[in-house]
Amino acid sequence: MFARAFRVRANTSIKGSDRRKLRSDVAAAFPTLSAEQLAELIPNKEELNVIKIYSHKGEAITVYMNHRNPILFEVEKVLYPTVYTLWVYPDLLPAFATWPPVLQKLAGGADLMLPGVVVPSSGLPQVQRGTLCAVTLLGNRAPVAVGVATMSTEEMLAAGMKGKGFAVLHTHLDHLWEYGDKSSPPALAPLVTDSAAKESAGDEEELQGKEPVSSCSPEPERRVDIGDLSLRDRDTCAEPLGQEELRESRAAEPAEDASAEDQQEAEDSRTPQEQMDALFNQCFFHALKCKVKKSDLPLLTSTFLGSHMFSCCPAGKQLDIKKSSYKKFSKFLQCMQHQKILQVKELNKGVESIVEVDWKHPDIRAFAVPEGFSSASVAQDSKSEDREQVYHAPEIIPLYGVSTKMIPLFQESGHRKGSILSSSEVRNIIINYVKSNELVDETNKNFVKVDAILCDCLLDKSEQDEISHLKWDELLSRCLERLQPLHQVTFFGQEPVVRKGNIEPIDISIAQRSSNKKVTIIKNLELYGLDPQCVANTLQQKVQASATITPAPGAKDRVQVQIQGNQIHHLAKMLLEEYQLPRKYIQGLEKAPKLGRKK
Repeated sequence: MFARAFRVRANTSIKGSDRRKLRSDVAAAFPTLSAEQLAELIPNKEELNVIKIYSHKGEAITVYMNHRNPILFEVEKVLYPTVYTLWVYPDLLPAFATWPPVLQKLAGGADLMLPGVVVPSSGLPQVQRGTLCAVTLLGNRAPVAVGVATMSTEEMLAAGMKGKGFAVLHTHLDHLWEYGDKSSPPALAPLVTDSAAKESAGDEEELQGKEPVSSCSPEPERRVDIGDLSLRDRDTCAEPLGQEELRESRAAEPAEDASAEDQQEAEDSRTPQEQMDALFNQCFFHALKCKVKKSDLPLLTSTFLGSHMFSCCPAGKQLDIKKSSYKKFSKFLQCMQHQKILQVKELNKGVESIVEVDWKHPDIRAFAVPEGFSSASVAQDSKSEDREQVYHAPEIIPLYGVSTKMIPLFQESGHRKGSILSSSEVRNIIINYVKSNELVDETNKNFVKVDAILCDCLLDKSEQDEISHLKWDELLSRCLERLQPLHQVTFFGQEPVVRKGNIEPIDISIAQRSSNKKVTIIKNLELYGLDPQCVANTLQQKVQASATITPAPGAKDRVQVQIQGNQIHHLAKMLLEEYQLPRKYIQGLEKAPKLGRKK
């Protein structure tokens, strides 16, 4: 439900009777919560907000926020807890365990299939079809997903644990989780039940008088009340749990000493999506081990994918993030960041870069370069990275925000100040407003009568006594001019980013230096996902002229490319033909030198 971006429509505070009603609804939906827990979840005095959002499918969802974290969400008058709430009350829902690698698929929007459910020796929790359940990872009681059982426990076992087990609604790492503080799941060890404790009583007696034994157990089947686990116990469980998760994730990989035939058979049995996931992992570790150096950091994520990972792809295969379980390259990097392999930051708004890599990470050290990639070819690829990089022009969509002056015109359609709309949505709202208020001129349908609201919103004071009718085109253009300009940028493999104002074009200018020499200056490349250093290197090779990177005046955290001579002809060919950027986003191409004259 939240695997893709959603749009926020309203954000208001909950007070008085609404807060009491919410507490009553939560008590009815989750009767196992005590009065103290209810008061903690829905406090009397602390800030509590409600947010109205729409999912990418158009579903209306109500999200309740506490301490800046989403704690509950409501769909069709049914309340569901978020992972933030389940980390505080991990036994609120019946829990089913799965393997750590499965989380990446769930976060990408997949449902939990029964072959991915770990069946403990004590048996699965007893649930009915439609029961709200939590999903945990093997070795940790902290839930990472919320879903609805598609069949009862008896039906699951009767089906041989095959088919879809749970329709997943919300996960750790999805967009609802990102709306909070983006914290990681706590380490909550599966605790030993009474029956298991009796079985191990003899062993415990033998160990008395020796070093204290941790109560942490890596087995997922044992579940007890959270109240039995103190904060000190939770802290001592953190380190063993991390080691256990690492062992389990490695257990899902083919054994190193397996024969080539066995590995080939295992590959053939995997789904195309699983094979693409494996290919992305292989190219990722290959690029980090052989391509990227510490001096390359910070490195644009788009450059890392286009220049480094693509060159590590085996012959006959092609990386396609859409065919993987991640769907977005940013989601893939987020998973790698969660495993503490690297760190990604947004150095420029909407443009992410890799700022740190743990070169000593066991997964990087253990990676073996596939056959067919010799050290000579790796060195050659490294030299020609800049020339071979694959760049994907971002998708840029103009958007509009409802300003204070335009609220009366848009409130009938349910929009408030700050609501974000596309041009087609604005057009439809205006058309519906005109038709519902019968403002189309009866004698000439190309004109619209200006009522009081249109007069206040679209006309200047000097025009209000003079203009009584507007043409349709003028009506729409005036409306767009008075809305707050915004734009949405979608980079290849990343989530859409909405920014204020119109996007600044790539600015190309010619400056005069000493001895009457000219230089070409290029600004704002970062806004379009272009690495200024790569552009400078490519230009330098094309025109055989010196190129440098300098800080851009008046623009914090941005740089500009400066190259000797008037190189606008070469630059235009590179930006328009090679990078396929629309001409409207490039400013200064008219300053190219006249053909036949000296540059």
